[in-house]
Amino acid sequence: MENALYTTLTRQSGLMAEMRTVANNIANMSTSGYRQEGVMFSEFIAAVKAEGGSLSMATAEVRRTDLRQGPITQTGASFDFAIEGEGFFLLETPAGERLTRAGSFTPNGEGELVNPDGYRLLDGGGSPIFIPPDARKLSLAADGTLSADSRPIAQIGLFRPAEPQGLIREDGVRFRAEGGVEPVENGRILQGFLEDSNVDPVREITRMIEVQRTYELGQNFLDKEDERIRAVVQTLGR
Repeated sequence: MENALYTTLTRQSGLMAEMRTVANNIANMSTSGYRQEGVMFSEFIAAVKAEGGSLSMATAEVRRTDLRQGPITQTGASFDFAIEGEGFFLLETPAGERLTRAGSFTPNGEGELVNPDGYRLLDGGGSPIFIPPDARKLSLAADGTLSADSRPIAQIGLFRPAEPQGLIREDGVRFRAEGGVEPVENGRILQGFLEDSNVDPVREITRMIEVQRTYELGQNFLDKEDERIRAVVQTLGR
């Protein structure tokens, strides 16, 4: 029965991690560029002294990011960009280059396009994008070529992680590519649009209910097993 206790405890820990992930997804249903996250359970099996016996432990430490396209909403803003299909925007941050699908930008005091956190948007060559202060009309071609008053000034870069499994989420909408990045060919960017979160609210709420019920069943087993052990100890102590 000890084995069952250990297995249930590890399962409960994993379910708590999954519940936190689901709650975070639901909280970011309206966050532009957010990518739904999940956890993957893995099982470790070890032999025990009893003949043919084994001990199984479950963990949920591996995070999985859902990269499916989110709905695209028209905003009409000149500096709102949405990626249609594969790829990420590349940002310059104090911690290094980061990938994101959140496409809301604005010129800073120096005329460089930055996101709401002040991180600079980079072009295909990894350089900041500068908007001329006297530009009256800004237009964007589907290939990311940015023009001011019909004069090309930059091409917004689209990138993907060189190692898809090395994409690490650092916050809600920014990712670190541990194996570096590579350019995306034939990418498509829309001006005056933003990509919404790709979280499916019905699916996530259903998932939350299932996780909660499974956790309650595990907790009920642990409570009953605790009562049984206490009863045995009291009996043996008489």
